[in-house]
Amino acid sequence: MILPPPSEKQARLLWTAATTLAVAVLLAATGFILWALGWLLNQLAAVLVPLALAGIVAYVLDPVVDWLVQRKMSRQRAIWWVFIFLAAAAVLVVGLVVPRLVVETTQLAARVPDYVTQVRTSVSEWLAQSPWGLRARETWESATGDRVRTWLAETAPAIGTWLLERLGGLMSGLGMVIGMVLVPFYLFYFLAHKADIQARWTEFLPLQKSRIKEEVVFVLTAINDALIVFFRGQVLVALGVGVLLTIGFGVLGLNYAVLLGVLAAVLGIIPYLGSAVSLVIALALAALQFGDWLHPVLVLAIFGAVQAIEGFVLSPRIIGTRVGLHPVAVIIAVLVGTALLGGIVGGILAIPLAAALRAIWNRYVWKK
Repeated sequence: MILPPPSEKQARLLWTAATTLAVAVLLAATGFILWALGWLLNQLAAVLVPLALAGIVAYVLDPVVDWLVQRKMSRQRAIWWVFIFLAAAAVLVVGLVVPRLVVETTQLAARVPDYVTQVRTSVSEWLAQSPWGLRARETWESATGDRVRTWLAETAPAIGTWLLERLGGLMSGLGMVIGMVLVPFYLFYFLAHKADIQARWTEFLPLQKSRIKEEVVFVLTAINDALIVFFRGQVLVALGVGVLLTIGFGVLGLNYAVLLGVLAAVLGIIPYLGSAVSLVIALALAALQFGDWLHPVLVLAIFGAVQAIEGFVLSPRIIGTRVGLHPVAVIIAVLVGTALLGGIVGGILAIPLAAALRAIWNRYVWKK
């Protein structure tokens, strides 16, 4: 039995159905690949996390080693001097910064209920003097107070427990402990054999010399350049901003100056978002501590001065004119990587994956 050919309307309907099915299959396959990749990354966390950590530190320390080599020092000796300096800096941080950070964090956690009461009282007094009068004040007080205290009492321990569980899960297992012990050895290898790695890394690609291999080399080189700009640039810039803010807040007399500086340095790795969050927290603490408008304005001035130093001094000298990952791409990559690829490991590997997508997109989608 020979079926008649479909009409034009039936053909469009069949084509739409086939296209929808193909897109659904493609999305399902992509989702499965991402899930499988996340599962594989979690299984290999004990190997990948130490290697990634050593690679990031190597990105940051390599210019220092090169600078010492240019001063007629052998590369091996330069690496050992960098290691000695790194160990001394670690001892200094552990001895001076960490205890102060713990003290300030404990003090802030203990003062949170008092700050809530202070904010509630200030807003209530302002509402009592406002055109809304007593009724607005009663509404505000009924909507806050115990509810805020209860929320803080429940949320803060939950956040702490969640972080401890994630860090505990990441660091659990003999494999991860051994991997972390091997980080200095990985780092020494990356720094000592930089020239050999740069000259011969293409030989280890499982591809014959061809156009395809040339494209793979181009993409991987672009990824490496983006990672150098991000880790060597953004991390160092964020560290410098954190140190400057700590000094500025300390001179201002703001409580928790070290905690705010460390927070700014950590969050500053995510461009714009980290600065905005740090600024809001610093303004709130300044207003609560001093109870006037002058000190929040001074906090804004300190932030403005540090941002100017970052824009005109730190970034040009550290990053230069090279273009790294767009700040929005970094934020989206971290969020998506953490959600799809599995917790902390996904967040760590999100930046290389974003760099890979950027290189592929610029090469094959926006290719002129």
